[in-house]
Amino acid sequence: MNRRTELRAFLRSRRARLSPADVGLPTFGGMRRVPGLRREELAQLAGVGVDYYIRLEQGRNHKVSGAVLDAVARALRLDELERVHLHHLARPDRRQPPAADRVSEGAQWLLDNMPDTAAFIMGRRTQVLAWNRPASKIFLDFDPVPERNLALLVYRQPAIRQLVLDWPVLARNVIAWLRLEVGRHPEDEETNAFIAELASEEPDFLQLWNEQDVVDPMHGTYRLRHPLLGELTSTFRTLLLPEDPDQLLIVYALEPGPAGPAPEATNAANAADVIRNPPPGHGPVQPGCCPTHDIAVFIVQGSSAPGPVPGPVPGPATDSAPAT
Repeated sequence: MNRRTELRAFLRSRRARLSPADVGLPTFGGMRRVPGLRREELAQLAGVGVDYYIRLEQGRNHKVSGAVLDAVARALRLDELERVHLHHLARPDRRQPPAADRVSEGAQWLLDNMPDTAAFIMGRRTQVLAWNRPASKIFLDFDPVPERNLALLVYRQPAIRQLVLDWPVLARNVIAWLRLEVGRHPEDEETNAFIAELASEEPDFLQLWNEQDVVDPMHGTYRLRHPLLGELTSTFRTLLLPEDPDQLLIVYALEPGPAGPAPEATNAANAADVIRNPPPGHGPVQPGCCPTHDIAVFIVQGSSAPGPVPGPVPGPATDSAPAT
């Protein structure tokens, strides 16, 4: 895969979505060799020469202007994210430095000072570079994982499909993150090899990748089924880190789901109930006090739940909460 291949595939897929009738062009009957708009028809709509557009689609026009790309985007009825993706493919910015494999001290400090919010930092090829304690308790303890890569986990680990009830949404977001990276670095050999490996080994990945959809993975909601807390609603926001444009900070706000605890969960699984009714003699509820509270306290932080029942201070913090 290279920039030309990706640009050609993207433009062809967008042409295939539209028919002449969709854009007000006459049809003259007969069989059409290709679905959707012909290149000649798109060139007419965009107001450019046919040969010029053909060179663009083939990736042979290295000096295409932003105005022409915007005209093509309008003709193809691309949304804003797709328009930006087209610009990245047609006019790659080679001045961007490669992303580092580790996060900056400032980014790590930010993670460490979010004790009640699950968050992690993702780098190139969806590599998980850093995470905080709540993320390891709610989603996955990344420490013992040999390949800390979100795409590999999502497509190869059955436990992730069990945890994330909206797995198809998560799977499409992984595709979207990778496609945006290809738009920024279309000639990167490691990224292209990584995508080729996934496409050859994971049918679900290959099907979604070939659809060429460009979705917005920067915010959304997943439903989770946690083994201790039952069903949860997870709303996330994705932020670009200023130190490195290829690193993303993904932050999750979690709350108990409408369905309440899953059938296999214990009565202590309801997060709000855990905080309101700690066992007798338990003492203050705080992160690390015990396996169940260690997770539950992250869910209801800042809620209207009354404070913990007074009692003796618990023993040393433990990290024995099972990883999901």
